[in-house]
Amino acid sequence: MRFFLFLIMTLTVSASDHLVFLGTYTRTTSKGIYAVRLDRETGALSTPELVATTANPSFLALSPDNKHLYAVSERDTLAVPFAVDLETGHLIPDRVQDSGGKAPCHLTVDRTGRCLVVSHYHTAILASLPIHADRSLGDPVSIIPHTGKGVHPTRQEAAHVHSANISPNNRHVIVCDLGLDRVYTYDLDAAAATLTPAATPYVATAPGAGPRHSAFSPDGRHVFVINELNSTLTCYAYDDATGGLTPLDTQSTLPADFTGDSTTAEVRVHPNGRFVYGSNRGHDSIAVFGFDSASGKLTPLGHTPTGGRSPRNFALSPDGRWLLAANQNSDTLRSFKVDADTGLLTDTPHEASLPQAVCVLFAN
Repeated sequence: MRFFLFLIMTLTVSASDHLVFLGTYTRTTSKGIYAVRLDRETGALSTPELVATTANPSFLALSPDNKHLYAVSERDTLAVPFAVDLETGHLIPDRVQDSGGKAPCHLTVDRTGRCLVVSHYHTAILASLPIHADRSLGDPVSIIPHTGKGVHPTRQEAAHVHSANISPNNRHVIVCDLGLDRVYTYDLDAAAATLTPAATPYVATAPGAGPRHSAFSPDGRHVFVINELNSTLTCYAYDDATGGLTPLDTQSTLPADFTGDSTTAEVRVHPNGRFVYGSNRGHDSIAVFGFDSASGKLTPLGHTPTGGRSPRNFALSPDGRWLLAANQNSDTLRSFKVDADTGLLTDTPHEASLPQAVCVLFAN
């Protein structure tokens, strides 16, 4: 049986703050999921506070009403649900559930709050779980294995399902398989919590690209995929009727003169739809792109150092004014001001310390 510590916290969230949940690896001194307050006017960060003890909650997702949080336990075969107190940031644990595969690395909730989709990197399994009316989880309904390998001798020795992203119309799930150099589309039946291959089941990336994470444009017409192994960002046109993806443009996330080792991690789209951001681990920066929705073209605008090592994850505030970057290998969380007119980032003096932070999730 798995146990959680219910924590009585001092964290309070006011109207002038964003509440942000942070997933971590618990390999060193971290104990689980933490929360911070981000000042909406200054970008200042409160001291992170532990809000749930759980092993390796390396990715987090919220229900559509933001009142329930779901976390992977990457050490185990588990998805972990919590009720959220949005005034205090407290998390109240519910019964854990088998996630359908070993060591899940990513999860997402459909837009009706009835289905949880979980990705498993090491076992190359995509799974869907029903979310009951009380927001607890049921047994996996669809368990879909990926098989095969890619061209990279060590990172693509097998299939690796790295992430799933549900379309704005809630009809499709876009799945990045880093090991197969494919971006899959599955049809989603949220009421039944089932997944089936779409009419065009996948689109191939460049050999050795290693697609990792994806993000939809606010209007739902485009999908952006960040490719971990060759450090590129690809824009696809998305057909909302069939789920089909058509590649439109690919750009490097690195400066032309960079010669070191680097891999990408996360991709985010500004709420205004005009800018796309990707993180580089090695170059340790956020790459900024302008986006033309009419042509699907990406324009590199520059790079902002994240002030730490290996920015595995970052997120934009819902109003698009702030970006928070989690530097996994330097144990820091740093805030950046976003210029909504240019898309560019300005570093702030605000930083928080947190061991191996690897997921940033805004709750408001």
